[in-house]
Amino acid sequence: MHPFEYVEATDPAAAIHAAGEGAQSVFFAGGTTLIDLMKLDVMTPAKLVDVNHLPFSSIEEQPDGILIGANVRNSDLAHHATIREQYPVLSEALLAGASAQLRNMASTGGNLLQRTRCTYFRDINSACNKRQPGSGCDAITGVNRMHAILGTSDYCIATHPSDMCVALVALDAVIHTQMHNGTKRQIPITEFYLLPGETPERETVLNRAELITHVHLPANPMARRSHYLKVRDRASYEFALASAAVALETKGQTITRASVALGGVGTVPWRSKEAEAALTGKPAERVTFEAAADAALAPAKPQHHNAFKIELAKRTLVLALEELMARSF
Repeated sequence: MHPFEYVEATDPAAAIHAAGEGAQSVFFAGGTTLIDLMKLDVMTPAKLVDVNHLPFSSIEEQPDGILIGANVRNSDLAHHATIREQYPVLSEALLAGASAQLRNMASTGGNLLQRTRCTYFRDINSACNKRQPGSGCDAITGVNRMHAILGTSDYCIATHPSDMCVALVALDAVIHTQMHNGTKRQIPITEFYLLPGETPERETVLNRAELITHVHLPANPMARRSHYLKVRDRASYEFALASAAVALETKGQTITRASVALGGVGTVPWRSKEAEAALTGKPAERVTFEAAADAALAPAKPQHHNAFKIELAKRTLVLALEELMARSF
C-alpha cells in the first residue's frame, strides 16, 4: 500500500490550494473509480482532497437551463423530475450505467473524469502510453474487442467508459470550473476531452488543481425529444459495446434539427456532426437513419478484434432513432 495524505476541504479555494500543493494530488467525491485504481496501483496519489462538503450538491432550474452541481450523485440526477421530463436522454444514460449502489455514490464531476476500463491501462505489467507515456500500447496488438474505433491513434485505442458523458455531449452541456487564482472557466463539453494523439496521458483540457464545480444544460426544446440506447454483453453492470444518444426536432415528418453522440466506440464521447448533417432536412424514416449511421461510422478504424463494432454501432444508432420517433411527445 502506498501512503497518502487525506484533506477534507471546507470551501472551493481551500480545495484548490490543497490540490495545488503537489503534483500527485487528486480531488475525490464518490471515489468509485479512484479507489479501484488505487487498489491496482494504477493511480498512487500522495494526497486525496475530499470535496464532498463543498456547496455543489444541488440541481437548480434557471431561465437558461439547468445547473447541476459537481457533487450531485448519479442516482439523484437520474431521478430528478425535471431531468426525466426535459432531458430524458441524460436520465436514461445514467440509469444504464454501473449499478444502483455505484450510482448512489458516483458524482457528476467524478463521472466526467472517469478513467478508461482498458484492461491494459488497469494492468501495471502491460505497456500503456496513457498510464506510462512512451511505454507503448499493448492493446493495439492484444485483445482489443472492447476498444475504440473512432478517434484512435498509434499511441492509444482506449475507449471512453462513461454513459452520462455521451448524453451530455448530445445536450451541448457546458462544464464550469474554478482555478487557483479564482479564475472561472466555462468549457463546452465538446471541447473538454482531448483525443489521444501522441499524448494519451492528457485526457482533458483541465489544468492541475482546476476544480469542476457545475455542469450547465442549456435550455433546448429538442432535448425533450431525446433517447439513449446502450448495447452491452449483459443487461446490467456492464460497459457499452456501442451506445447512441439522440435528440430530434421535426416538422411533420421532416427532421429540422438533430443531435447525435456515440458511446462505446470512441476514445472520447463521440459527437457525430456527419450523422446530424445526414439527418437534417430529411424525412424521419429508416433509410435516412441508415444513411446517418453510415456517415457516423465512415471514419472508423477498427482493430483485429473489434471490427464488429462498426455494424453494431450503426444498428444501435438506427434503432435509437426509430425508438425515439415511435414515442409520443
